[in-house]
Amino acid sequence: MKRAGPLITLFAGLLLGLFMLSLNATTGEPAPTSLDRSAVSPPASPTPPASPPASPAQPRVPAVRSPSPAPPRDAKYAGRTQDDRASVAITLRKGKAVAYYCDGRTQEAWLRGDVAADGSMRLKSKSGATLDGRVEADKVDGTVTVQNAGHPFTAARAAKPAGVYRATTEVRGTKVDGGWIVLQNGRQVGIVNRDGEPAAAPPIDPRTGAVTIDGEQVTARPVAP
Repeated sequence: MKRAGPLITLFAGLLLGLFMLSLNATTGEPAPTSLDRSAVSPPASPTPPASPPASPAQPRVPAVRSPSPAPPRDAKYAGRTQDDRASVAITLRKGKAVAYYCDGRTQEAWLRGDVAADGSMRLKSKSGATLDGRVEADKVDGTVTVQNAGHPFTAARAAKPAGVYRATTEVRGTKVDGGWIVLQNGRQVGIVNRDGEPAAAPPIDPRTGAVTIDGEQVTARPVAP
């Protein structure tokens, strides 16, 4: 009876082993053991989402500069003062201007200066005379101030031979400086200074500029800035 105990124990172990083998065959999965680490491994971390592709760099557009305003185009202007006592002629070239004010007797002024992009101008003479005016369409409106007296004027666009002319030379030992304004209708106004003494000027030939002063022929030429 004492020997039956170990046999029963052995027989029970065999039955338990057969039962485990039968169970594994049914499920198809081996029973986990202490050495089977895959059964207890933690789940893999989820793959982080891919970053969105970077936006393509935008091309750099260069700044567009506005063109600088240009001064009024080159032209000649001639006209009379409002009181009809004097003439004014102006020549514009490349943003510069030269003007001549003349009453045909004793009063005259040569003026020079710049012309702004808006057509405005302020011209000055060596003697202190000034001309303030503005180019508008086909004319210049302004005021010439000579010896503290203002003379409003309007000068219309002029075509050759109208314009302003000048002759500076020496006649029979006398320094001669003459200025002329030829208006659109052919009328002429001018002064000749002989050693600084003004007097009415003889007429010139507008086609050639020829003029006879004190018996000698000289040439008056168009004046430009």
